[in-house]
Amino acid sequence: MASLIIDPRDQKFVLYEMLNVEELCKTPLYADFSRDLFDMTLTEAERFATGVVFPCLAEGDREGCRLENGNVHIPKCFHRCARIYREGGWTTMNVAAANGGQGFPRVIAVAAKEWFSHNSAFVSYFTLTEGAANLIETYGTEAQKKKYLPKMHEAVWGGTMALTEPDAGTDVGNLKTKAIRRPDGTFRLQGTKMFITAADSDIMENIIHPVLARIEGDPPGTGGISIFLVPKFLVNDDGTLGKRNDYSIGKIEEKMGIHGSATCLVNLGDNGECHAELLGEERQGMKIMFQMMNSARIGIGIQGLSGASIAYLHALQYAKERLQGSSLAEMKNPAAPRVPIIQHPDVRRMLLWMKAHTDGFRALLYFTALCADRGETDEVEAEKEKWLGFLEVLTPICKAYCTDMAFRVTEMAIQVYGGYGYCSDYPVEQFLRDEKIASIYEGANGIQGLDLVGRKLGLKKGMYFMNLLGEMGKTVGRYQAALPELAPDVQAAINTLAEVAMLFAASGKAGKFLIPVANAYPFLMLMGQVVMAWMLLWQAGVAQEKLAAPDGGGADKAFFTGKLATARYFIKHVLPEVDAAAKGIKSEDLSMMEIPDGAFAS
Repeated sequence: MASLIIDPRDQKFVLYEMLNVEELCKTPLYADFSRDLFDMTLTEAERFATGVVFPCLAEGDREGCRLENGNVHIPKCFHRCARIYREGGWTTMNVAAANGGQGFPRVIAVAAKEWFSHNSAFVSYFTLTEGAANLIETYGTEAQKKKYLPKMHEAVWGGTMALTEPDAGTDVGNLKTKAIRRPDGTFRLQGTKMFITAADSDIMENIIHPVLARIEGDPPGTGGISIFLVPKFLVNDDGTLGKRNDYSIGKIEEKMGIHGSATCLVNLGDNGECHAELLGEERQGMKIMFQMMNSARIGIGIQGLSGASIAYLHALQYAKERLQGSSLAEMKNPAAPRVPIIQHPDVRRMLLWMKAHTDGFRALLYFTALCADRGETDEVEAEKEKWLGFLEVLTPICKAYCTDMAFRVTEMAIQVYGGYGYCSDYPVEQFLRDEKIASIYEGANGIQGLDLVGRKLGLKKGMYFMNLLGEMGKTVGRYQAALPELAPDVQAAINTLAEVAMLFAASGKAGKFLIPVANAYPFLMLMGQVVMAWMLLWQAGVAQEKLAAPDGGGADKAFFTGKLATARYFIKHVLPEVDAAAKGIKSEDLSMMEIPDGAFAS
C-alpha cells in the first residue's frame, strides 16, 4: 500500500469520479484553480503527513504537555511540525484571497487536512485558531480584524473556544463567568473555564480566546450570554505585544489520549484585571459561537474519518503480513503451512466492516464540504439554499455518526491485531485512545441527536430534510438498473427514515414530545446508516460504470470491484439494523423515562 494514513486512490475517487469537484473550477470564485493544482496540493499534504506529522504521533503521546511557571510547554517534536505547517501555507487554505489567504474550495481543504488529522493533538492548535479567526472575520470590528487577524491567519498567534465551565458543560446557559462593565465602556472578566483545548502553548506568541460570559445584570440562560475576546498578551496600538493579561492556567488535564494537546483549566481575572473586548453585539454570544461550533463539528468528523482511515490501513497491512493458522481447506492437516490472517473469514469480515465505514465517512464528509462550496458558488438562489440545507441537516451526522463509528473502527483494528493490538508495541492502541474524545468534543453525540431531531428536521418546515430524502432517491433511481440487488434495499431504508421522521412530527403534534426526545440519538444513528448506504451505493454505481467500460476498469479493476463488494456488504449486513432501530422507536416504549431513579441499581 502506498500509504498507511489515507488511501490516495480512494481520496481521488471520491473527489473526481464521485463528486466531480473540478466543476468548481468553472465558477468565478474558483476560476484560478485546476485539478492539477488540487493534486499537487494533496501530494504535498501526503508528503508532509507521512514524513513529519505521523512520526510525531507516538513521540507527542509519550512526552505530553507540562505546565511550568504558568506557561504550557507542548511536545518538542510539535515545534518542528508547526514551523513546517506554517511554511507550507496550510494555515491559510480556507482564508479568502482578499484577506491574504489561498481561498481553496472547502472540499479540497478538507481532503488536505484529512492527511494531518490522525495527529489530532497537533492539529488542534491550528484548527481552533482558524475557527477563532473566522469568528473575528465575521463579527469583529474593523479595529479587531486589523489587530488580530493577520497574525492568526499565519498561526503565529493562536485561538481557542472557551465555553465549558465546571458547572456548565452542555448546559452552557448556566455559566458563571461574568463580564464587568467599566465606566469607560470596556470589560473585565472573572470566572473559570475548563477543558479548553490548546488554551496555552509555546508555539504561539499570543493566544486569542473567544470567551462566553454574562454581562452583569443581563438575564439568565443562553439569551443573556455575550462573547468576548481575551488575548494572552494585550496588543499595543502599534501591533506589538504588551503586558500579560490577568488570567492563569490552573492545570493541564490528565487525559486518556491526545496527550500532546494542552487541555487546560483557565482562571480569569483573579486580580480583577482580565481585559476583554466584546465581539459582536451584547447577548448574541451563543449565536456567534455557534458559527465556530458548527464548523468545528465538521472538523471533528474529519478527525473521526482520519482516525478510522489510519486504523483500518494499519490493520489491513498487519493482516496481510501476520502468519497464523492454516487455510480452511487444510484446517485438519497439522503440517499445513501457516497463512496470513487476512485469509481467515472472520478477519475478512472485520476488515470489510472497517473499509465500508471508512469509505462512507470520507464520501459523506467530502460531500458535506462540497455542499458548502456549492452553496457559495451556485448562481441560482433555490439551488444555493438546497445545498446549504444539506449542510445543515448533515452536520450532526458528520459529527456524531462518523465519530462514534470511527471509534468502533479503531477498536476493531485492535481486534485484528489480537493481543499485540492491546500493547504499545503497535500504534493502534493509541489510535483508539486519541479517537474517543471526538464523540465528546463540540457537544457530546447525544446533543447532536437532539440538534438533528429538535432543530434540523424542522428547518424551513421540513424542506431541507425532504430535499435530502429526494436527493438520496435520485441516486437510487440513477443506479436502479445497474445495481438491482442493492438499490431497492437502499430505497426501502430511505422510506423507513422518512416514516420515523413523520412519527416524530405526529408525536410532537399529539403532545408526546418524549418520543422524539428520548429517541433522538437512535434516530441519528439510524439516519447515519441510511446516509452511509446512500454514499456507498453512489460509489458502487460509479464503479459499475467503470467496470462496464470497454477496458473493464483497466488497471483499477480491483479497486472498482472492491467498491462493489464494499457497498454490497454494508447494504446486506449493516443496513438491516435500520429496521431494528425503527421497530424500537415505533414501539413508543419509554422505559428509559419510566424506570425510577432508584431502580437502576439496588
